[in-house]
Amino acid sequence: MLADRLQQIKPGRLRGRPESSDNGSALIEVVVLGLLVLLPMAYVVLAVFEVQRAAYAMTAAAREAGRALVTAPSQATAVPRARAAAAVALSDQGLGAGREQVQVECPAMCLQPGASVTIRVSTRVPLPFVPDVFGRDLASVAVAASHDAVVDRFREVPR
Repeated sequence: MLADRLQQIKPGRLRGRPESSDNGSALIEVVVLGLLVLLPMAYVVLAVFEVQRAAYAMTAAAREAGRALVTAPSQATAVPRARAAAAVALSDQGLGAGREQVQVECPAMCLQPGASVTIRVSTRVPLPFVPDVFGRDLASVAVAASHDAVVDRFREVPR
């Protein structure tokens, strides 16, 4: 009699769980929730990597422009040489599309021994996969870097 009764009870009912019709829906829930969580997180990671790449490029461009400026052979070639060095450093990181600004701040005699020069490089980094319809300022992040370079005090004064 007990054996007959146990055979009538289904396996899920022995553990106190009611029978349900949710068979197979866990896979759908995992996929949907995974997409809702993973896609935005992947986008944030891509955006952070893009901004970090630009920040590294700005830092490298400012540093190289400062080095090129303080080692220039003459006053006339100093600033163009610094801008060219910044352009090379930016192109190494895939930037240099013309949106970058390179500013050189130095005294009247930039190459005077012991003089200090400041190079500032800035740009706006567009966020990935955002159309231009939203506007450049709304869908971009401002990135800037500066570098102070000192002319060697034992350097010969250029003419």
